[in-house]
Amino acid sequence: MASSRKPPPSAQGEPRPSPATGQYAVPAPPRTALGTVTLLYLAVGLGSMIGGSARWLVSDLMLVGLGSGFPWGTLLVNVSGSFLIGFYAAFAGPGGRILAGPVQRHFIMTGVFGGYTTFSIFSLETIQLAEAGQFAAAGFNLTLSLITWVVAVWAGFILGRRSTTLVRR
Repeated sequence: MASSRKPPPSAQGEPRPSPATGQYAVPAPPRTALGTVTLLYLAVGLGSMIGGSARWLVSDLMLVGLGSGFPWGTLLVNVSGSFLIGFYAAFAGPGGRILAGPVQRHFIMTGVFGGYTTFSIFSLETIQLAEAGQFAAAGFNLTLSLITWVVAVWAGFILGRRSTTLVRR
């Protein structure tokens, strides 16, 4: 004679009763390593598209506004990108106001900010200034860029860390 009791659920995706409601629900399929990697690639790619478009827009606006004598657009993009990545690292990291998961962190930090900042363009423009005999401008670009990027990351990180602290009165 067959038992009227339902067999225990297996790990093969059979419905299980919810501990809270007792209702049966089909569990979500487990995320595979390949699925996670694919999601990360898509997040970084989409973020890079957004960051690269923002970089072009800012650089173009600076070129129109200030002319082509000095790469002000690249400098502005790298300083603001350095500030933003410092802020986000503190704001959305462990102990921050929000805790971002790996997909969100890669989307923002690697994708958006990585696509936004232009260290390869910076290097090319510095070499082009030097090859054009504008050694003072090349040195100025190198010195000003490195100093302002580091200061911007530091300022963004400090501001992000301070914004995670709740003020109680």
